[in-house]
Amino acid sequence: MNRRNFIKSSSAAGLLTGIGLPASAALVTKPSGNSEFTDDFELNEITVTELQKLMQTGKTSSKALTKMYLKRIEKIDKSGPKLNAVIELNPEALEIAGQLDAERKNGKLRGMLHGIPVLIKDNIDTADKMHTTAGSLALAGNVASEDAFIVKKLREAGAVILGKTNLSEWANFRSTRSCSGWSSRGGQTKNPFILDRSPSGSSSGSGSAVSANLCAVAIGTETNGSVIAPASYNGVVGLKPTVGLLSRSGIIPISKTQDTAGPMGRNVTDVAILLSALTGIDTTDSVTRNSEGKAAKDYTFFLKTDAIKGKRIGVEKSFLTGHESVVALYSNAISKLKELGADIVEVELLKEMRVIGSASFTVLQCEFKDGVNAYLANAQAKVKTLTEVIAFNKANESTAMPYFKQETLESSEKAPNIDSKEYKDALEKVISSRKIIAGLMAKYKLDAIAGTSFGIPSAIDLFNGDYSDGFYFCSPAAMAGFPHITVPMGKIYELPVGLSFMALAYEEPKILAMAFAYEQATKHRSPPKFIKSSNFSSGV
Repeated sequence: MNRRNFIKSSSAAGLLTGIGLPASAALVTKPSGNSEFTDDFELNEITVTELQKLMQTGKTSSKALTKMYLKRIEKIDKSGPKLNAVIELNPEALEIAGQLDAERKNGKLRGMLHGIPVLIKDNIDTADKMHTTAGSLALAGNVASEDAFIVKKLREAGAVILGKTNLSEWANFRSTRSCSGWSSRGGQTKNPFILDRSPSGSSSGSGSAVSANLCAVAIGTETNGSVIAPASYNGVVGLKPTVGLLSRSGIIPISKTQDTAGPMGRNVTDVAILLSALTGIDTTDSVTRNSEGKAAKDYTFFLKTDAIKGKRIGVEKSFLTGHESVVALYSNAISKLKELGADIVEVELLKEMRVIGSASFTVLQCEFKDGVNAYLANAQAKVKTLTEVIAFNKANESTAMPYFKQETLESSEKAPNIDSKEYKDALEKVISSRKIIAGLMAKYKLDAIAGTSFGIPSAIDLFNGDYSDGFYFCSPAAMAGFPHITVPMGKIYELPVGLSFMALAYEEPKILAMAFAYEQATKHRSPPKFIKSSNFSSGV
């Protein structure tokens, strides 16, 4: 992920005509390789802070911004490169934006998200005219009767929900041969850097949309890498918070042990702003009670350019071998961390985590069956159980399962119940990951552990499914429920690769600060070029 070409503030740069954007906001991405698309969108790479300044000074409005993003989605997502990142638009978005403009005019400002257009993943309930389907045709027509808790927090903060993003169907818990970014309801999402490469998943649409400037910020969800992996592949910042910092109520579940929503943006500051708005104790999600007194009101307070100085950072040793280009990026990142004042210690966390084996998948299957049945029992979908979902897919195989099947749904249906000894034993083993990580950090007196988030974005392959080049750092923090952030580390063949920082529970301030310091020192983020094919010489 190549770091961001940050837009200078409007006070430092002359203003353009139209809505009065900072001069450097008119970033023009010209055709490159076999791309035929010139990207001259006025809001390219603009930050939440800059959008607020424009609205506060009357140079634009939330309604005007919302119109611009809706036009952008039509031009880029539904036409042109056809990213297919947005599965549904909110028909009330312009009306909501107008109401928020009226509030601003009357002196009411809800905060940094007031009037800011946001996209959210299509497994998060919204009590409006949009559906919540996890990308599954089996859930078509499911209109929630109540907002998810984090959606309530978004609305309270004044965000404009533009629409919902596509995802790997059932948050990539349907098949062992799935293709990330594909759902039976939404089709295949593309990576905006090179269109035939994977956007990863399961928050594929959120990652692709943020990277392609279809919104200001977005929300994804993660069980094991579903925020971090698509953020890495799409060249953006993604944060998987501590499990319990954000409520999961109103989100189609996989695992009560590992599930969490997470903010995604083009820079660390925007991610911190979005995170600040989403926290809160939810009486319907008991794990959020653990966050009492541990959540910050404003995570941007911790963002300092010298945050790495004097810190001891463990770096995953296994990533120092493998694909030479990925290793070179990682080695350069480690050198930069040293330059920024970090004391670097090589560690082998992934080796330590092998003792957990397949226990995590056992836990996920048991909890998925229990959680999905509970969700569907109270949903507006026609299917009311996991058994009925499986039957629907079989009855509609040509449209619901044209490329890969539903082995994971079927094995989950046969999984032990959550009161079984097999489940409890597996859960105990998964939870032991917390002691493994904490023990390693204590042994070497570490402030954080870093690693390559994911490798080079793979090709989209609907027939054979996903594959990896061996670099994947998502599982330890996912199993432990610890916070994990990815930030652009550079590009290989025009494709982004991310650098991860993880720490212990509720240490989001620490890893946000480190990611910010690294980001500001490197600024690897760059807007995508919408190259058509990995075969640069083909012109196809």
